[in-house]
Parts: sequence; structure tokens; C-alpha cells
Amino acid sequence: MKIEVSPAAIDDKALIQRMMELYQYDLSEFEASDVDSHGCFGYSYLDHYWKEKARHPFIVRVDNKLAGFVLVNRHTYLPENEWSIAEFFIMRKYRRRGVGKVVAFHIFESFRGKWEVQQTAANAPAQHFWRKTIAEYTGGQYLETNLHNELWRGPVQCFDNSNSISFTNAMPGQSRRQ
Repeated sequence: MKIEVSPAAIDDKALIQRMMELYQYDLSEFEASDVDSHGCFGYSYLDHYWKEKARHPFIVRVDNKLAGFVLVNRHTYLPENEWSIAEFFIMRKYRRRGVGKVVAFHIFESFRGKWEVQQTAANAPAQHFWRKTIAEYTGGQYLETNLHNELWRGPVQCFDNSNSISFTNAMPGQSRRQ
């Protein structure tokens, strides 16, 4: 299985926008979101990923087929952190096959610094995925905080990969066979 994580060009925005609807549909099970009168969830920050230097969009492909996206930014809930996974979506077909872990490791290796990854309080599957993935990536060297304020409700995992060469030892290859 060949897994690719590529920076998304402006021409890829429509692809992410369509996959964003699938992502938000999945999240609607855990969040109080509804579609608008046009049948869309929408995502008001998407355009910003091609206008602001502190935002980074990525497309995920598996065996040259669209499989998801990742949005990384510097908008954190804890002031000491530098990087955040704003949105992370892997299509259901590719879940539980190691794709998400490979993608997460690639993203972490691409941006060195103090990270935070948040999940909503009700999204137990995402919490399980991120705890397991971050624990493996960091060798268990991360902290988890439960935020309950006006900005965020749920767990936030934090780690610093600024100076750690050992984190790269846990990183799976870009291409994997299963």
C-alpha cells in the first residue's frame, strides 16, 4: 500500500472542500452540527489555508486514490504550543489499516516544535486513535490535558519534537505493504 501526503495546491481546494463534507458528516455523530439550507456543513476557515502562511493543507492518497486530508495550523488552545492538527480525515475505507498513523507521523516530522492535538469530549474513537498514535510516535513522552472552557471541551495531547531524533525511529515508511 503506497501512502502519500502532499501539500495541497490551490487547485486541490475543491477536493478538500468535498471531503470536508464527508468529514463533518462523520463528526456530526459527536457534535451538534447540522447541514445548512443547501445541504452542506461548510467550513469557514478553508480559504485561509491558501492565504495565511501559518496554515498548511495536505491531501492524502493511498495507491494514487484520494483517501483524506490534513489541515495544520498554529492556532493552539494552550499558549506554549506552536502546532496543531486543525482537521484530520481519513476515509472509512482506509481506516484501521495504518494509514492514519503513517499520515500523522509524516505531519509531525514535517513540523518540528511543540504540538497539540485536540479531540472533542464526545469523540471516543478519535481520542483512542490519537492517544495510541502519539504514544507510539513519542515513545509515551506526551502529556494530556482535559480542557473545559469557552474555547474547547475535551482532551488535548501535547508533545515537543523540536530536538528529538528518537521520534523519527518510530516513524513508519512512506510506503507500506499490508
